[in-house]
Amino acid sequence: MRRVPLLAIVITTLTACGGGGGSDSDNTSTAATVNAGADQQIIEKSEFTVVAKGSPADGTFTWQRVSGPAIEGFPADGAEQSLTAPDIKLDSELVLRVDYQTTDGQLVSDEVSIFISSNNQLPQPVITQVAPEELPSQYNDEIILSGEESFDLDENGSINGYLWSQLSGPDLVINSYTDKTISFNHPLLEANTQMTWQLTVTDDEGGSASIEQTFTLNKTNEIIVANAGQDQQVIEFDTVTLDATNSEVVTTTKQCFWQQLTGDVVTLANQNQCITSFTAPDVDTDTALSFEVTVTDSKSRSDTDTVAIDIRPKPLGYINDTGMNDCYNNSQKINCNSDDFPNQDADLGRDSVANQLDKVGQGDLAFDFTKLNQFADELPDDATNFSCVRDNVTGLIWEVKAASSVLPPATTVRASTNHYTWYLDEGNGAQTGSVQGAPNSTCPSNTACGLQTYVEEVNATDFCGGTNWRVPTYTELQGLLDYSKQGEASLLSSEFFPNQPDATQLSSNSDAFMPYWTSQTAADGTSLSQAYIIDMSSANDLAYPKNNTAFVRLVRTPGE
Repeated sequence: MRRVPLLAIVITTLTACGGGGGSDSDNTSTAATVNAGADQQIIEKSEFTVVAKGSPADGTFTWQRVSGPAIEGFPADGAEQSLTAPDIKLDSELVLRVDYQTTDGQLVSDEVSIFISSNNQLPQPVITQVAPEELPSQYNDEIILSGEESFDLDENGSINGYLWSQLSGPDLVINSYTDKTISFNHPLLEANTQMTWQLTVTDDEGGSASIEQTFTLNKTNEIIVANAGQDQQVIEFDTVTLDATNSEVVTTTKQCFWQQLTGDVVTLANQNQCITSFTAPDVDTDTALSFEVTVTDSKSRSDTDTVAIDIRPKPLGYINDTGMNDCYNNSQKINCNSDDFPNQDADLGRDSVANQLDKVGQGDLAFDFTKLNQFADELPDDATNFSCVRDNVTGLIWEVKAASSVLPPATTVRASTNHYTWYLDEGNGAQTGSVQGAPNSTCPSNTACGLQTYVEEVNATDFCGGTNWRVPTYTELQGLLDYSKQGEASLLSSEFFPNQPDATQLSSNSDAFMPYWTSQTAADGTSLSQAYIIDMSSANDLAYPKNNTAFVRLVRTPGE
């Protein structure tokens, strides 16, 4: 009880003036008091009564909540109030105040504390099986157990936590033990097996309760299931791993045996193990291999499964081959697989697996060339007299230049020393700046020393069985460069591209310069008067004026 008296004293003085005598009269009020009653200790949602007493009698009582949880029926009038304690989460103090006003206008107050204890009702856990829809479940079915129907008995309560525990049954792989639901796959079983799960739920007041429930898992018709793994797509020369460890048996041990069913024969390592590997063979086109694994349990029961391996040729990347089998930093040779200088050809390109390549012809590292005669027939690798070369990686056929002991124009049509201005007719991409070189100047033609003239002259002879000879693109021509020959006179293989011109023939000084035209104009944004050349003595590329002259090596695509 807290008492707050408010004392109102009214003193009235009457004074008589003049005339005869007078008399004094004093009116004094009795001080008002109020008592809200003793403090109380109660339990949430229980009924209780507060009674106030006031003096002098016949005054009015008004109740209000000062602090604490909300309570129905307030504010309220009257000395006695019958109330129901609110539903609370934590122990709380409810403070009520009563105001008492007397008939003569005095107002006094008092407070009372109601200490309310929380009475949490424990939650009710419920387990239901929600999947599969059709019961009983079978091998590999996804089984889902749910605690979502669990509830809290408190009207304003809620479930805050779930905890699942497997008390008995086979080993299972569970996605989570603390979600509303758990899921797992029906295991492989030799006999019907019971499993028991316990679910513990916790409410928002920290109360918890548990329930246990038993389910039956049914035996499996097939008691061993071989699994050869997912089909794979790999690149030639990759190490391929075959893994049957996900095969299932009911016994504690199993054995595996791998054998190849189709495709180029490969050598399997650890053929009698569940994990084996092989090196993907050299292929020219997409090639499929298939393998079968036989899985046997300790009771000699077995099952088989197959896997397909799709092998693709190693991608060429931007250019064909580089001839590099060493890796470098900015100044010196380094070990490959460097994080600072990654993705070098000697590490990732065809040259890195050159010793595993099943070549059609010959060539350094990953280069693969076949010599052809004037009719495009294949010649032995050691032939010394040949007209063309087929790149067996790209399929392109390249012109081999004719030997020449003199300088133009006293040369033959295909002499290596002839050089031409960049001129191609409209159908072959002529652009501003294209000019025909003067006839009988840098070549023996009586018409003009431009690229178009030379292309037409070669096609007119049905050279090497084709009439579709053309000037190569930048990328095609770059694919012939062997960068391991840096420092030599030419970056072209002299074995397959003999009769190369003198690297100083077109140089204005003593520096070697062996420019070969590409078919691509250099887009300088203005005149379009330059085209790209590649210097076969250094591998440098350059936007070169079209009215200058450079060498040319024609190419054609078979079948076009």
